[in-house]
Amino acid sequence: MLRRATLLLASLLAVPAMAQEAWPGRPITILGGFPNGSGVDIYARKLAEPLTRALGQPVVVDNRSGAGGNIASDAVAKARPDGYTFLLGTAGTHAINATLYRSLPFDPLRDVTHIALLGDVPNVLLVNPEKRPQYRSCAELIAVAKARPGALNYASTGNGASTHLAGAQFAAAAGLELVHVPYRGQPGAMQALLSGDVDLFFNQTGPSIGPVQQGQVKALGVTVGQPVAALPGVPVAAEACGLPGFESSTWYGLFGPPGLPDAIRQRMNAEVAKILATPEFRAWLVDSQGITPPADTTPEGFRRVHEADIARWAAIVRRSGASVD
Repeated sequence: MLRRATLLLASLLAVPAMAQEAWPGRPITILGGFPNGSGVDIYARKLAEPLTRALGQPVVVDNRSGAGGNIASDAVAKARPDGYTFLLGTAGTHAINATLYRSLPFDPLRDVTHIALLGDVPNVLLVNPEKRPQYRSCAELIAVAKARPGALNYASTGNGASTHLAGAQFAAAAGLELVHVPYRGQPGAMQALLSGDVDLFFNQTGPSIGPVQQGQVKALGVTVGQPVAALPGVPVAAEACGLPGFESSTWYGLFGPPGLPDAIRQRMNAEVAKILATPEFRAWLVDSQGITPPADTTPEGFRRVHEADIARWAAIVRRSGASVD
């Protein structure tokens, strides 16, 4: 009798271990904090395809937009650390928002498990060549803006978003007075540019490439130190705008909930690193999205970048004066 009881207890204790070894045993969800068609959405869906094959379970994307990405970020911060909920976060959600929001329901650094950095994301300065034909170059745009202080406006994907801060950095560097017009996500801001409601828009490269190629918008400069292969012929903004040192880029990264078992973190990191290293995925990043693949895909490397960026963006946010209650 005692022996049977002992065997029963041993079998019950083995259940959690067996369940952990069997991960993943059901579909996995990657949350995104921005609307369909945003850069985060595009990347998450592209990554989900090879992850599904590698893990043998469907990887689905669930966009919970709002509050600058905080809704999705908070959901993952409070999710069960069982390996079935992840977040495609950004420097906006987990570095900029740390200073931008006076109060957050989660800690951007502590309430995550770092999985892997996914790439560096430039912005690109866009204008509408049909509605604003006078803005043929960044230098000409700056000349018009200086001659008409406060008359020009720029769209962003939300107050305090990286697209807002890129515009604020640009205005400060060029000595311009520009009016900020925030929208709820990339699609709304792009539509405002297409309709002529705004003069310019610093958008992420990924969702900008199609409209640029179709001639709907004109790219006047990329906000990184080197030309972007996905936008051939588009100059570096620092040179085209006559603003030495002007750069403004962010990153994408994959997070899990706090307390995620290390075995799951390492497996997920290994699979993501393999995907990022394939020629096909790297070509998609560089040639189709204008994203620079990460040099270090380890969780530790991601955490170092994250910590440094919280401090870097804090200074930029404070200079911009942006704040959200």
